[in-house]
Amino acid sequence: MASDARFGPYAQTPAQRAWVLQQMQAVVPGLPTNAVAQPLYARYVAGELSWLEVYYALKATP
Repeated sequence: MASDARFGPYAQTPAQRAWVLQQMQAVVPGLPTNAVAQPLYARYVAGELSWLEVYYALKATP
């Protein structure tokens, strides 16, 4: 399996990205959990968005 540079070396599979998201939610205070954030997180886990793209999308949301 080829590595995707958009994700870190330990976030190459959906299961790994789900674990990363879980860890981020546990340690980052104020990480949104609203209806706007949830689909973005799902797209991150699915490999459609990088974490940086999720971050920018969340910042652009009022």
